[in-house]
Amino acid sequence: MSAILLAAKEVLVAQPHAGVEDIAAAAGVSRQTVYAHFKTREALIAAVIDVITGEAVAEMDAAHLDEGPAAAALLRLLDASWRTLQRYPQLLSIAATAADVDADHTRHQPVVDHLDRLLTRGRHSGEFTDDVPTSWLATTVVTLGHAAGDAVNAGRIALPDATEALARSVLRVCGVDPTTITDLVSGC
Repeated sequence: MSAILLAAKEVLVAQPHAGVEDIAAAAGVSRQTVYAHFKTREALIAAVIDVITGEAVAEMDAAHLDEGPAAAALLRLLDASWRTLQRYPQLLSIAATAADVDADHTRHQPVVDHLDRLLTRGRHSGEFTDDVPTSWLATTVVTLGHAAGDAVNAGRIALPDATEALARSVLRVCGVDPTTITDLVSGC
């Protein structure tokens, strides 16, 4: 099954609308073997997205989000997320259109947990605003991240510009002192 997932990830990155036949050929198995593990193409894509989400969470774990100022850690979290987006831009966009809302919520929970802990830490340290609920800040950060990714994928903004705009926007939404934002963003 891991060979199928690896092949699916590679094939779908290059050809987001590739069929199960293409994935099976890349994995060196029959189409029937793929269907024995994944009942539908959508189920296979969901499993690939689970793998990619695991990669993103591992990168967030490696970003030492519990260390240093919360605002700088938030930028490291965004950077870890963007690295994942850069590796799989089209795959993540097709997955979003076919996503089961409940499964997508469950899949994103480890990411939201990292973000929630970080936002709570920033609120306790006084770096982030406490005039709106942490859950609202987390929702806003995730939504801004998705909007930035969509804008890059649609060609409306270049990746470097989107990266900076996202960082600045997230820091503003979180209530970071505006006089420090430029230094924080340029320090990344």
